[in-house]
Amino acid sequence: MTPKISSSPFNNAVEQLASLPGIGNKTALRLVLQVLNRNQQEIEAFGKAFIELSNEIQYCNSCHNISDTTKCDLCASPIRNDNVICVVENILDVIAIERTNQFQGKFHVLGGIISPMEGIGPNDIKIPELIERINSVKPTEIIMALSTTMEGDATNFYIYKKLSHLDINVTTIARGVGIGDEIEYTDELTLGRSLLNRIPFKNTLVLK
Repeated sequence: MTPKISSSPFNNAVEQLASLPGIGNKTALRLVLQVLNRNQQEIEAFGKAFIELSNEIQYCNSCHNISDTTKCDLCASPIRNDNVICVVENILDVIAIERTNQFQGKFHVLGGIISPMEGIGPNDIKIPELIERINSVKPTEIIMALSTTMEGDATNFYIYKKLSHLDINVTTIARGVGIGDEIEYTDELTLGRSLLNRIPFKNTLVLK
């Protein structure tokens, strides 16, 4: 356990940072000390950025990506293909795919994947919104770009079954992305090739 300093504001700042995933007490302590090395104006700007994040952040009504308005730039873009929707787990996956410059369609951010062990069911993420969007927009292709984990595969299959009665092409990224890998950690070249070489989802069911 990291010893506390006799300052309540300092200890509170350390505790708040340490509550973030992947940041332990020692890392939080070092980060707070780094902040304190800045001048007051820089510290206030730092704090203001997070207050604005909490008060002003919005999510796109269509794809659920982070946005400054009710419709994000990707959904509002006239040059993006409305007929292709790429389904991803989180916003980090949108960023990863955008970095490849290989996708010009639209996204749908689920905000998680089905995980019975964690008590997350289909209605706890943006699957109902996806089905409603598909029925409204009637795209020609849905790309399943979820993590290649057991939970990701289960989510893929659930969505595929929900769309099975529709005349729509459901594909998945090629397995250049290794089994068990998360999209956000896949290198750009591999992810880009996996998108370009996507295959019909039903073919993966045959392979299994």
